Amino acid sequence: MAKVVLDKVCKTFPGGVQAVRNVDLCIGEAEFIVLVGPSGCGKSTTLRMVAGLEEITSGTISIGETVVNNIPPKNRDIAMVFQNYALYPHMTVYKNMAFALKLRRMPRAEIDRRVRGAAAILGIADLLDRKPKALSGGQRQRVAVGRAIVRQPKAFLFDEPLSNLDAKLRVEMRAELKRLHQRLATTTIYVTHDQEEAMTLGDRIVVMRDGLVHQCGAPLEVYNCPQNRFVAGFVGTPPMNFLTGRLAPDNGNLYFDEGSVRIRLVGPQAAALAGQAGQEVVLGVRPEAMSLSGQGRFAGTQNVLPVQVAVVEPLGEKMDLFASSPRHPHIVARVDARTDVHAGLSLQLHLDMRKTHVFEPGPAGRNLVAEKQ
Repeated sequence: MAKVVLDKVCKTFPGGVQAVRNVDLCIGEAEFIVLVGPSGCGKSTTLRMVAGLEEITSGTISIGETVVNNIPPKNRDIAMVFQNYALYPHMTVYKNMAFALKLRRMPRAEIDRRVRGAAAILGIADLLDRKPKALSGGQRQRVAVGRAIVRQPKAFLFDEPLSNLDAKLRVEMRAELKRLHQRLATTTIYVTHDQEEAMTLGDRIVVMRDGLVHQCGAPLEVYNCPQNRFVAGFVGTPPMNFLTGRLAPDNGNLYFDEGSVRIRLVGPQAAALAGQAGQEVVLGVRPEAMSLSGQGRFAGTQNVLPVQVAVVEPLGEKMDLFASSPRHPHIVARVDARTDVHAGLSLQLHLDMRKTHVFEPGPAGRNLVAEKQ
């Protein structure tokens, strides 16, 4: 295992398209870090530059103590697992896993030991004589991971390895990859567009957009303290609700005034925004920070948002309400399912203000409270 460091790394494609812009990232030994963001944000390009499959335009990439800018992929001592598995269809599972070791002219006994050891770890020991066409998607993915394991590299690179699997198998493979990392303790860089995958797998997650790193931190830190509106809206399912309005003082209190509704800001929010009366802001409210007025631990008669329910999605103990207010046509609340709520019903949603955020206007407006705490 080794530390991986990206220092002001940029990638510009022909035509002036900037795919990656000034990425600074230090990935510690044995750390599992996840690059996450929407399609086209630069995460896969960043991974491919670490692997050596893309040349960097500027900056430096180090693996261990070695700057690898001009070192070819085969000499970087990394192993990459691709989205499409990239298995040789004419070879058995055993030969697929052993191929890279044979190219290194490793002794046959050591190849056999490594292949069978990796197969045992991944639960595919009984599949070694099969060819890829005789395997399920999940089994092929395990073979691809096994082929990386046998090399015992300094770092593993995963490029959306679970995106071709069905939902149930993705959940199982996530747990498998987490257990594998805990057992092998190898530095791992993992790319995904699935923020739920990022939250469950990463020691840290790196949220990217338009080639820029918008936030890097532990999953719950990014979830609970998003640095800007883009991060807040991208991380979390269902996504955060955003209400536009202004800060309005009244009788010693500070309110978020969205026209038809006034919501009192409390604690750190009020303190951080004191003296900014009249400023236009965006109030961010996660679906689970809403409850039906009169229900729930934090419910009450104040700080309520009148809405009309359009769609109800039952989820077992919880249900998602898709609703609208006069000024905001798209509001999602996750509430207790033991309630008689149906489409067309008008009701009030209580906001737990301890779990809300206040942002500057704009798609990537700063979190005005988090930066002052």
